[in-house]
Amino acid sequence: MKISATLAVVTGGVSGLGRAVAERIIAQGGRAAILDLQEAAGQSVARQIGATFCKCDVSVESQVIEAMAGARAALGGINLLVNCAGISGVGKLLGKEGPMAGEYFENVIRVNLIGTFLCDKSAAAIMRDNSPNEEGERGVIIHTASVAAFEGQIGQVAYAATKAGIAGMTLPIARELAALGIRCVAIAPGIFMTPMLAGLSKDVQESLGKQVPFPPRLGKPEEFAQLVQSIVEIPTLNGETIRLDGAIRMQPR
Repeated sequence: MKISATLAVVTGGVSGLGRAVAERIIAQGGRAAILDLQEAAGQSVARQIGATFCKCDVSVESQVIEAMAGARAALGGINLLVNCAGISGVGKLLGKEGPMAGEYFENVIRVNLIGTFLCDKSAAAIMRDNSPNEEGERGVIIHTASVAAFEGQIGQVAYAATKAGIAGMTLPIARELAALGIRCVAIAPGIFMTPMLAGLSKDVQESLGKQVPFPPRLGKPEEFAQLVQSIVEIPTLNGETIRLDGAIRMQPR
């Protein structure tokens, strides 16, 4: 599938990785709808980049269904979903103020993991009605996992659990949807320049970047978006979790 032919839904599209993906799709001739909780910022970004905005809490099923229907109507269909919405979920099992609250852990799971699932199944239900292209393809679903899925650090117990879950459900979804001509692939980014890291001092950013073997810097959202395009345009990429991390292997801390 050509990126120029995509009718894409990008969750978490207001900033960071999601915005970079939406910008690349539109720059390459595709169309995009960004789903995000931040309504004012979402409307502003949508105007700036030429996207459609749909307010949505990905952890609430009714909102996901409504937003997907709105995106489908605005775009004239959906053949690409890129899941970038998520929260960091930093916290220790046994923190300074006591054991982690079950409600906190559950919320991270609901936003990151269940949110991805809800968007997947809603988008897939729309994609299955698409007319197949010459290769029989009807759509592509892309997950955002993390290297934390494999080397979660101290303080990432909730976050790592969600990212491992996202990586783990990629192959079963790809296998199930293969009969419909819908692919599913996950990207596991390393340390990327996201809004959260942008708030850190330059010294801290450089220190984090030096932990990456090569190139010794933070990843760029544009590089994540470039990989999204490659996944879209290479049909045999399916059921895989691709590390995009400069060969880093995270230490315990």
